[in-house]
Amino acid sequence: MDSILNAPFVHDLVTLFKPALFNLYFLLLAVPFGFPLAVLLALGKNSKNKLLSIPASTYVYAFRGSPLFIQFFMFYAITLALNPGVWKPLGISWLMIHPLFIGPFVLVLNTGAYAAEIFYGALRTIPKGEIEAARAVGMSKWQEFRTAVWPNMLRLAWPAYTNEVVFLFHSTTLVYFTMPVINEQKDLLNKAGELFEKDYNLFLHFSAAALYFLVISIVIFFVFNLIYKRLTRHLNVDVSLKIKPNYIR
Repeated sequence: MDSILNAPFVHDLVTLFKPALFNLYFLLLAVPFGFPLAVLLALGKNSKNKLLSIPASTYVYAFRGSPLFIQFFMFYAITLALNPGVWKPLGISWLMIHPLFIGPFVLVLNTGAYAAEIFYGALRTIPKGEIEAARAVGMSKWQEFRTAVWPNMLRLAWPAYTNEVVFLFHSTTLVYFTMPVINEQKDLLNKAGELFEKDYNLFLHFSAAALYFLVISIVIFFVFNLIYKRLTRHLNVDVSLKIKPNYIR
């Protein structure tokens, strides 16, 4: 047993467990806040009211058109320029410039824009017949949205949104590349780089980090696949997660 635990790869897996929790922390904060932001932006962009559609479209274009790497730099610079010392009496000066705050905050803004475009595309492809049927029976705008628009939008957008969440998880590696590392708050890629600097064993350390990303990504796919099954339970289609390659068609 001791020989297994002392194996270099297993040792790396144990060492990288805590850093993996930081990547999960960023993801688990970004998704719950980014999802409603994306829905609001998609509805705003799809609105016929220019006061809603223009700001929403501008926001989506700005965040989708600029690299996430630069967005982290810009927001970190902005928080420093705001002179956090002014906020010391409120006790939030450290929070404003802390990576554990700025990281999820920027990820929420970024995924909100990308997911908004996904939901907007789904809104544009909702079957018109279902909306017309809802109006024909005298439904209010809210009832129409709740019974016809919302479920169809989620069902159509969910596969693409699942990919967005996985990409978002991978993007958490940029947090500590753009902001200072405080104490031992290192994520997977940052810690793997630190291990690499000790013995220059590139394949060993980054393979262990990649395994964490692979396993967590599979878990995300599995959980979101269960949700997709729920969304499509009324359809006679097979939406089960297939990990085994299909060599013969």
